[in-house]
Amino acid sequence: MKRELSLFEAVAAAFLLAIALLTSGNVLLRETLGLQIPDWFDLSRQLQAIAMFWGIALATYRGSHIGVDLLWEHCASAGRRRIDLVATALTLAFLLPLAWMVWVKLGGAGTQATSDLRLPLVWFYAVSAAGVTAAALLAALRLATLWRGGTIVDADGAE
Repeated sequence: MKRELSLFEAVAAAFLLAIALLTSGNVLLRETLGLQIPDWFDLSRQLQAIAMFWGIALATYRGSHIGVDLLWEHCASAGRRRIDLVATALTLAFLLPLAWMVWVKLGGAGTQATSDLRLPLVWFYAVSAAGVTAAALLAALRLATLWRGGTIVDADGAE
């Protein structure tokens, strides 16, 4: 599982890097030569969606998303487990329909393309759909692991 999570992390990081390079490259070209990278805005939006969905997959499984744990910090381990179970179940309840709708969007993409280069959007939607599906699957795996009383190890090896 550690290998798969590392792969998910690499995918999210690669798309974030692509966004940064695309944006900075476009700004550099615009300020120095008065040119723009064709479709830079459309591409940056699509890449951002992909990076977000793959990042959500990791954050959901590890339970490492940003949050204020005022109540959780003051609970005993049984209370923490209950809070984690409810939070993960709610997350899964939102991710399942989101994944479904992204797949529906992929199915309806048809011949939609970016405005300048006419790149087919179906490929971007497909990678996004895979990411949000991974998020839903990892949420289900986290829920099952917590239900069985297991622990989730984060990237640093801490529980």
